[in-house]
Amino acid sequence: MKYMEKQPIIMIVIGILGISLSSIFVKYSAAPSALTAAYRLVWTVVLMAPVVFGKQNMRRELVRVSPKLVLLSCLSGLALAIHFVLWFESLQHTSVASSTTIVCTEVIWVCLGFRLFLKGRLTRKAAAAIAISLVGSVLIAYSDSGSGTQLYGDILALLAAIAVAIYTLIGRVVRSSVSTTVYTFLVYTTCAAVLVLTCLVQGHGPLEYGVSAIIVGLLLAVFSTILGHSIFSWCLKYFSPAFVSASKLCEPVVAAIFAAFLFSEIPSLLQVLGGALILGGVFYYSRLETKQ
Repeated sequence: MKYMEKQPIIMIVIGILGISLSSIFVKYSAAPSALTAAYRLVWTVVLMAPVVFGKQNMRRELVRVSPKLVLLSCLSGLALAIHFVLWFESLQHTSVASSTTIVCTEVIWVCLGFRLFLKGRLTRKAAAAIAISLVGSVLIAYSDSGSGTQLYGDILALLAAIAVAIYTLIGRVVRSSVSTTVYTFLVYTTCAAVLVLTCLVQGHGPLEYGVSAIIVGLLLAVFSTILGHSIFSWCLKYFSPAFVSASKLCEPVVAAIFAAFLFSEIPSLLQVLGGALILGGVFYYSRLETKQ
C-alpha cells in the first residue's frame, strides 16, 4: 500500500476501470435488474461488515447515530436502490455508451436539487453548464428515438441519474455528522434490504438464475464498489476533488470501448456529439464548484 501512496495515479486508473466494468457486468447478467442489484448490495454489506463491526470506534459511532440521521440514511438507501434498478434496467434496453453517459448527469441534478431544496446558489455559468449537458442528453435521445426500446432505456438512465442525485444530496446532510464508513454501511444495508424485498415481491428466488448471477453480483461489489467508488474516496487524500471528479468522467468512454469490443456497440456520430456535450458540461460545472 505504501507504493500506492507514492504512486496514487495507479489507484485512479484502477478506480476508472472498476466503475467502467459495472455496466459490462450488468450486461452479462441474465437475472432481472432488481436481483442483480440485490446481489451486488448484499455482497457489499457482507464485505463491509467486518470493517464496521471489527473496530470499536465504528461500533460506538453506529449505535450513537441519532434516529433522525438513521431515517435520512434509510431514505438515501431507498433512493440508491431505485437508482440501481433503473440503471441496470436501462442497460437492457439501450447501449452502454448512452446509458453511462446519461447517468453522468447526476452532478447536474445534484446542482439543481442543492439550489431548490438546500438553498444553494446557482450562478449563470453553472446554469450554462446544465444547459449544455441537457442539450447533450437531447441529442442522445434523438439519436436513439428511431428505436422505442433504446429511447425507453435512455429515459430510465435519466431517472436513475435523478435517483442517485437524491442519494447524494441526502448524504451531504448526513455526512456532516456521520463518518463515511458508518454512513455508507447504513445506506448499503438499507439498499440491500429494499432490493431483497423487491425481489421477493416480484417472486424471484435467490438461486433462480443460477450461480452466474451471484458471481456477477460479487464482481460488481468487488470491482465497481470497493475497487471503484471506494478508491475514488481514498484518492481525495492525494488529489483535488476536481481531478477526482474529472477522472470519473472517463467511465462512459472506457465503458463504451469495452462495449464496442465485447458487444459490438458502435456509437453513432450523434451519440458521440451528445456524449461530448454532457461530459463537457459536467466537467465545466465541476470546475466551477471547485473554484467556489
